[in-house]
Amino acid sequence: MAGGGEEPFAPSALGTRPHWDAAYERELQAFQETGDAGEIWFGEESMIRIIRWLEKQKVPLDSSVLDIGTGNGVLLIELAKNGFTNLTGIDYSPSAIQLSEKVREKEGVSNIKLLVEDFLAPSAELLGFHICIDKGTFDAVSLNPDNAVGKRKQYVRSLCSVLKPEGFFLITSCNWTKEELLNEFREGFEIVEELPTPKFCFGGRIGNSVTALVFQRKK
Repeated sequence: MAGGGEEPFAPSALGTRPHWDAAYERELQAFQETGDAGEIWFGEESMIRIIRWLEKQKVPLDSSVLDIGTGNGVLLIELAKNGFTNLTGIDYSPSAIQLSEKVREKEGVSNIKLLVEDFLAPSAELLGFHICIDKGTFDAVSLNPDNAVGKRKQYVRSLCSVLKPEGFFLITSCNWTKEELLNEFREGFEIVEELPTPKFCFGGRIGNSVTALVFQRKK
């Protein structure tokens, strides 16, 4: 799918900031009216999968964790409930950060830092993270109508700048296969583990609709 400089996906509004601003403005309105935090990307099992892996690896609870494209911030809430204390969420949509702040307030969690940040142009504040997590943000970057190839490469550069050497990067994707992600992150990262995801069967072939991988930044 993703070879050389080719665009592997058709451009989509899902890859643009106005789409996400509008989506999170709607979710923010809904939260204020009903208290519903909105959609959990890839479902609750995707959060459980990440938390179980961190626990299995005995990742210290004070490790610095960055949620890239935090949306409603629910993943960070779950990490906090599981004892993690050094949590940061970023999103380039101010509406998403407003929503995640309100969810954080409702849940009574104080040890989550939330920032309006474009990961493709990270501020100097985003440095030295032990763990970076992405659930769907790289997918959205890949759909940007304006030079998606260049933006994917910038994503990898940004990841190298914010993640400590030997830090872990956990990515969940519905657009990319394991082999394609290995290719996208081949510079600066090595695969640690593929996490189990739900399988489907179609026409006698078994496959995964979601890919979840753990990378480690090289020294």
